[in-house]
Amino acid sequence: MTDRFGRNISYLRISVTELCNLRCRYCMPEEGVCKKRHEEMLREDEMIQAVEVAASLGITKLRITGGEPLVKKNIVSICRRAAAVEGIQEVCLTTNGILLPELAAPLKEAGVKRLNISLDTLDAEKYAYITRMGSLSQAAEGIRAAMDAGFEKVKLNTVLIGGFNEDEIVPLAELTLRYPIDLRFIEMMPMVEGGFGPEAFIPNTRVLEVLPELEEQPADGGVAKLYRLPGALGRVGLISPVNAHFCAACNRIRLTADGKLKPCLHSAAEYSIKGLNREEMRSVMEQAIYNKPAWHGELNAQNPSHAGRNMNQIGG
Repeated sequence: MTDRFGRNISYLRISVTELCNLRCRYCMPEEGVCKKRHEEMLREDEMIQAVEVAASLGITKLRITGGEPLVKKNIVSICRRAAAVEGIQEVCLTTNGILLPELAAPLKEAGVKRLNISLDTLDAEKYAYITRMGSLSQAAEGIRAAMDAGFEKVKLNTVLIGGFNEDEIVPLAELTLRYPIDLRFIEMMPMVEGGFGPEAFIPNTRVLEVLPELEEQPADGGVAKLYRLPGALGRVGLISPVNAHFCAACNRIRLTADGKLKPCLHSAAEYSIKGLNREEMRSVMEQAIYNKPAWHGELNAQNPSHAGRNMNQIGG
């Protein structure tokens, strides 16, 4: 299905939980989130119905997110059922990696093809600081488990933060010299729960300044501009939602864990599908897709996101 600006919407990001086993400073409050009542959240059957309706409207790619999706007890079942929906060609999942040693193989068996794993630093103390309660060694074990499980692609996501990990651009990028992974630097977006001041935003062009030897690579259909270090096994990606937004080519919609369709990450507009039957859900989804805004507006410290939610409440 196309929106009113002619963009073909083929990608659904669905959050299965707002909860997380970490408390990353740019994502959620230190105290975590107030747990909603069970009946306020989408049930597994409702999630799968939403995937089926989305597929009937042309959605072919699905990304499972959170919160942290792996804390969801029925996550493997959700992934298996979603991967089996007619029309869904690819199921991916974004995680902090902590629980992958136990779940990487079951997720691969369930039909998950690709994993994105958050990794903002290679320093154990800084990792504990940014996550408030995480262990770098646990994250490293999760990354190893993902690579051992044989997913089609493993990507590491690094939020670029001035004054925090700007000095680690080189060692993070050099992971692609040793492993067949993509390391993507993502500009930090000014969300509701920022956790950092305006000085923390730095454009992704800084990566090119620090690593002038990066060689541009062909696009692969995603939003990242791709590069490769000479002789590297993997690629370096730059995702610039702020400095050079990609709204004109955006092909995605989002579904929150409490059943709200968000046509744009940074818009306050939400369409509820909780409790709807299949035809009602299809009608609402058609409205959400058609009314997807042209762009998210200015994003900076003076003009923060209008999302009205923290990232863990939307789906990272």
